[in-house]
Amino acid sequence: MEHKGTVKIETERLLLRAFTEQDSKPAFANWTNDSKVTEFLRWPAHRELAVTEKVLEDWIEHYRDPAFYQWAIVLKELGEPIGCISAVGMDEQVGMVHIGYCIGSRWWRKGYTSEALAAVISFFFREVKASRIESQHDPNNPNSGKVMEKCGMKKEGVLRKADWNNKGIVDACVYGILADEYEETIL
Repeated sequence: MEHKGTVKIETERLLLRAFTEQDSKPAFANWTNDSKVTEFLRWPAHRELAVTEKVLEDWIEHYRDPAFYQWAIVLKELGEPIGCISAVGMDEQVGMVHIGYCIGSRWWRKGYTSEALAAVISFFFREVKASRIESQHDPNNPNSGKVMEKCGMKKEGVLRKADWNNKGIVDACVYGILADEYEETIL
């Protein structure tokens, strides 16, 4: 893969960009402290701003690595981050990127997550030259799967008791899209 790092990506309603230290307060207010957001994630809702500050500090430090991808999902009309999307795993040998995302519950069901995921899928296929993009969700969180399907990803199966989140050990619904499938969908 041809890594580019966390570059700015603009869509109709969103700006995907690297986090800055100034994003800590809006991140905390908009999603990191929201237990509805973290219900099916691997990290608990942040109880204090200091936790969010530390996480963002760590991400900012990793931006020097061209294979590190962690975007703030900024709603243009608001001018501040409402969520994040990132490469949470990679396999260089097969050209696979595993995407994870979350967005503040106030912005659910408005198409923002699908808009962000579609932009990131395009970036990884066209710019990074990935050959496979995948993601997964807890079966008890079907709306996350709807986001993936809306972006052209296909459900590949359910791995039984293969993941964990704030609910415990859970099944994982796995979705994927291949570069050649992606090219067919945009022609």
